Amino acid sequence: MSDLAPVKPPESELLILTGMSGAGRTTAAHALEDMGWYVVEGLPPELISTMMDLVARNPGSVEKLAVVLDARSRGLYSSMQEGLAQVSAAGINYRVLYLEASDELLVRRFEQGRRPHPLQGEGRIPDGLRAERELLAPVKDQADIVIDTTDLNVHGLANAINELFNDDGPITLRLNVMSFGFKYGVPADANYLADVRFIPNPHWVPELRPLTGQSARVRDYVLENEGAGEFVDRYVEALKPVLDGYRRENKHYATLAVGCTGGKHRSVAISEELARRLAQLPNVTVNVVHRDLGRE
Repeated sequence: MSDLAPVKPPESELLILTGMSGAGRTTAAHALEDMGWYVVEGLPPELISTMMDLVARNPGSVEKLAVVLDARSRGLYSSMQEGLAQVSAAGINYRVLYLEASDELLVRRFEQGRRPHPLQGEGRIPDGLRAERELLAPVKDQADIVIDTTDLNVHGLANAINELFNDDGPITLRLNVMSFGFKYGVPADANYLADVRFIPNPHWVPELRPLTGQSARVRDYVLENEGAGEFVDRYVEALKPVLDGYRRENKHYATLAVGCTGGKHRSVAISEELARRLAQLPNVTVNVVHRDLGRE
């Protein structure tokens, strides 16, 4: 039997939903409610364990509880850790979902809504974002799932939540393989980052320049270059113990970012090949996203 065999969720399951203000917490909360989760917003993190204790005393009353936390609590991280330690000691499964987005997008959302950032005080919106990122940094570092909503509309985010937390229980392991261009910035939600700029760039081959990494001609050019095939082989092998570790730690989602200069040729071809190979592993679901394809 595979070490990645599916595990049914326990009777009571807790999800901590947090992240940057304006990154989509409300949309995510509504999506969870639509799937039957009981969502609690505005709960002080100190009361997480108390809430779960009430659930435990009434078996079957609430099977899936989502608690939405924001950065207005200055002691968010320490209080959350204390509460989750008690939850863990009680044998209750929990995960932390963190929503991220670029400062540029968040500023635009606050400006469009004509409202201040909750932590900006007498300063500007970017000041509030900077304070919030600093406050939430340790929370993000320990999150089980990080979703960057910069390029997602409300429907895209709702679909992502549905895929991760559907009624059939958590997906055993869902890998998001993302190609990107370094000149457009590194993805904020990348768990693992691969730089494939060591491969000769098809951009400098006139007949390949207008094509993309999804083209068979570009794919063959990239994969047949010295070192490319060996890189894919070794990267997949290196990921196998990582995926086993994710399973043991009850983590169900990871983003593998593969970057080249513009995100059009090399990173696309390598991402497609990595996704093909990883999808052959047992009980692993792979999704491919080409973030910057068509951007130039």
